[in-house]
Amino acid sequence: MSMDHPAPVEYGAAVDRYLTAADLGTASRRIYRISLLGWAWPLVDRPAPTGRDRRGAHPPAVPLASLDDPGAPERLRRGLAERSTTARPSTLTRELACLRAATAWWLAQGWITTDPAPDLAQPPAPAPPRPPDRARAALTLRAPLRELTLWYFLHESRAPVEHVLALDIDHLDLPARRTKRGATTRLSWGEGTARLLPLLLAGRTAGPVFVTARRAPAATPPADRCPVTGRGRLSYRRAAELFTAATRPLDPSGHGWTLLALRERGGPATP
Repeated sequence: MSMDHPAPVEYGAAVDRYLTAADLGTASRRIYRISLLGWAWPLVDRPAPTGRDRRGAHPPAVPLASLDDPGAPERLRRGLAERSTTARPSTLTRELACLRAATAWWLAQGWITTDPAPDLAQPPAPAPPRPPDRARAALTLRAPLRELTLWYFLHESRAPVEHVLALDIDHLDLPARRTKRGATTRLSWGEGTARLLPLLLAGRTAGPVFVTARRAPAATPPADRCPVTGRGRLSYRRAAELFTAATRPLDPSGHGWTLLALRERGGPATP
């Protein structure tokens, strides 16, 4: 240790001396100072302030010699673990880098004799939350028979919405749970759809599988009209609107989901 530059007694003074010697710009020096002074609290087993309080807080007086204490590494680890609950990973990385740079300089000056953070590493980032099973959530909603049947059909068949809405009753092989060989699109479905389809089709033997709630306009082509009820084929736009409105309470954003949510993998609820 040079007698011309004796070791400062207090940790905060050592931080100031390091920043004076470091080749840093004004903004970087400010960030380094906040980061380094933030380590003072764990060195005396005190919780560090968070948020806006951290920048304006006065750190506790800490002897620089406390970095040589055998318990210093464990105190710093606890402080880092606590800090990780409120700081971003990028912030922790920066604060660790600041501490390592400063302690390396203090060691070179002979002001401390041991590295207080040789194995200090930020905790692994928590696993991202599992996305919600939107299909299952939608299929548990209390919905009209037509909507629920369509949703199950889309979920179990994984078919494009247009293909399902284009189905006519005579395309279906209900016992086999698939479309007939002569159908334009080959689709199959599962138990949920199989339970609901006969209820939806009761009394109808021809025409679109999914029809509107009202009679179709007179100009509607016969192929898109139920010969029994006179109702028209359900449109993609209307089906999408109904699904989005029904799922709005389930969506944290409050917007509701699109029909594509029904094609997500996941165990369907039993109707």
